[in-house]
Amino acid sequence: MTEEEKPANSSPNRREFLKTSAVAAASFMIVPRFVLGGKGYTAPSDRLTVASVGVGGKGWSDINYFDKSGKANVAFLCDVDDRSMAPAVKKFPNAKTYKDWRKLFDEQSKNFDAVSVSTPDHTHAIVAYHAMQLGKHVYVQKPLTHDIAEARLLTHAAKQYKVVTQMGNQGASNEGTRLMSEWYDAGLIGDVHTIYCWTNRPVWPQGIAWPAANPNIPKELDWDLWLGTAPQKDYVDKLVPFNWRGWWDYGTGALGDMGCHLVEAPFRALGLKYVKDVQASVGTVYVDEFREGHFPESCPPSSHITLTFPKTEKTQGDITMHWMDGGIQPERPDELGPSENYGGEEGNGTLFIGTKGKMYASTYSDAATLLPKSLTQQAHAPQKWARVPHGAEGHYAQWIEGCIAGYGKTELSSSFDVAGPLTEALLMANLAVRGHSLKGGRLKYVWDNENMKVTNFDAVNQYVKRTYREGWAI
Repeated sequence: MTEEEKPANSSPNRREFLKTSAVAAASFMIVPRFVLGGKGYTAPSDRLTVASVGVGGKGWSDINYFDKSGKANVAFLCDVDDRSMAPAVKKFPNAKTYKDWRKLFDEQSKNFDAVSVSTPDHTHAIVAYHAMQLGKHVYVQKPLTHDIAEARLLTHAAKQYKVVTQMGNQGASNEGTRLMSEWYDAGLIGDVHTIYCWTNRPVWPQGIAWPAANPNIPKELDWDLWLGTAPQKDYVDKLVPFNWRGWWDYGTGALGDMGCHLVEAPFRALGLKYVKDVQASVGTVYVDEFREGHFPESCPPSSHITLTFPKTEKTQGDITMHWMDGGIQPERPDELGPSENYGGEEGNGTLFIGTKGKMYASTYSDAATLLPKSLTQQAHAPQKWARVPHGAEGHYAQWIEGCIAGYGKTELSSSFDVAGPLTEALLMANLAVRGHSLKGGRLKYVWDNENMKVTNFDAVNQYVKRTYREGWAI
């Protein structure tokens, strides 16, 4: 690590100590670490000091995986809700706590190396971008951002500030996504032209009217800080800590929750990047048996979105991807027996359809299999992708090792040069969903990638980059 990258708890006399030791004992070229600190000892210079912003829910599991790596010191905890903070404070009693990440960055930026961001979607970008401007490595939960423009910004910022990045779609480090890429490269299913991805999400309220305000804000919650970049609104019950996902001001719906898990494998296997065009149909909401509901603030209860990706170096033509949520699933392939289950987690899946065959995976690219399943055991394909030890769990350790090694020294499964375009594709799909509220209906939205805009329905471009609340601009 460079002098600038050294964690705050690095010993300032380490170099002098080693230099003196070398003079005193010239026969030793390297002092073994176990001699310095006992068997299994991790030197301060080989540990990453982490500030975690958002430590409840997924943030709680994130910091536990960082801690489990043995090479991370979770030194700072930040959350707007003391209820979410409590378990983390109990586990990491020596960590300093904050409610406002801005104050944390102002006061402690010299004392940590990296930032983990596990806040609601609408504040991912602002926290991560400011961390990168400070030269901090960042781990950001999926989806990378709330808006397309934010994803493009973070992708460029990672290179500009030369920081190590990883998005929290841990399945990107699993065996399954690499195995399917190798099967495809070996020609086992021919040229893929169609992909289906589906999920049982949402498992939170969607397609409903905004709830009535409650003036009794929980004393543990700083509501204004929680709103962050979002428009000013009165507090409502049950939005925090989870049901925000179904509201456009804060979340990105089922696509934001599961898309980065289910679409990652096609991106890797086929070399996908930016979307060419997209169209959508959405589930209808009724307020009673006669009146159709219209709730533009909320994501729909279900959707079927069709995305077109342009030809890549690994395909012979354009690729059509179908996204289905709210329990909608594609027709079962003929190669799957009438009583056979796909495998893996029920309700989520990715199906590749090629000119010579098909393959499937579940959530996090688990249960990767060729169809019919009997072909899986017979399959032989050269290994092209290095495996990540411990798969999804290793996704965290991979980032920590990358941060310790320094920018550009190691390859990560979901660095922002990969995670950024993946997130953009999913958010582009959401533009088509939101177009229904703008009476865009079943238009095919044509995307100008260079200028980041839809060319044939300008009204929807307001969602490419939303207007931030005053005082919260990036």
